[in-house]
Amino acid sequence: MGTEQNSIDHSAHHMPSRRERLRAFMRLKSQRRYLIGGIAALGVSTAAFAGAFANESNSPDVVKLGAGKASVEAEPLTAYQPRPTPSATGEPTPVTSESPMAGGEASYYGNELAGNRTASGEVFDPQKLTAAHRTLPLGSKVRVTNPRNGQSVVVRINDRGPFHGNRVIDLSTAAARTIGLIRSGTGRVNLALMLD
Repeated sequence: MGTEQNSIDHSAHHMPSRRERLRAFMRLKSQRRYLIGGIAALGVSTAAFAGAFANESNSPDVVKLGAGKASVEAEPLTAYQPRPTPSATGEPTPVTSESPMAGGEASYYGNELAGNRTASGEVFDPQKLTAAHRTLPLGSKVRVTNPRNGQSVVVRINDRGPFHGNRVIDLSTAAARTIGLIRSGTGRVNLALMLD
């Protein structure tokens, strides 16, 4: 009986071998991956449902009544009639689309460069929404988005650069302030070329 008790106590305090610990660790790591993937999928589907709900809530409930229509809202039905498009009124329809570009690190010009000539020949004004890019044609418009806060700004390319590090665009002070890069000085951004 004493021998049996010793063997039971001994097995209860058995330390798992290195291989068993490694297997358990790998199993936990795999489960963690599935958990993170599931949370990400849940976040994406929640955002999709929220977007669909927002779009749904912005449209009025209009129902058919006999040969006509009626609004379920307190507003008269005419409030929900589609507005005439500019082409119907004879005005040209402005068409602007965006073409995503490779993003990267952005920095900004400080006030110390105010008054200097840019590659386009104009005088640099840190309060205008302008930027420098190595290859885009001067005068191009680019949407710069800070993915950390979702803020974006459209800038006009009027200079060449940046020529240091792996930076893809140099913004004016005003543009950097608009998307929240003033504090950090640099930050990762997404770029999209504005097409007319």
